[in-house]
Amino acid sequence: MVNSMDRPLLSLRSALVFLLALLTGAAAGGLTAVTGEGAARSLLAGFAAVGLGVPFFNRLIDTEVSALEPSAPAGTGSKAVEENNG
Repeated sequence: MVNSMDRPLLSLRSALVFLLALLTGAAAGGLTAVTGEGAARSLLAGFAAVGLGVPFFNRLIDTEVSALEPSAPAGTGSKAVEENNG
């Protein structure tokens, strides 16, 4: 029996997505504050950037293996690829 405390709370991919979104939000909030906006508007800009950053980085860091495999050269069909393989 595996103890539930032995497993990480988040996967490495999820932690990276959240970290990148938080860094994006901090940058947006900081830049908004530097322009002279108030603290409330800076926080709202940062939270909005985090909210948009999570789905963006989630899609950017794709887990599908097909994204890592090279595609077939242009003009070759599946028949040509099968003939080369066997």
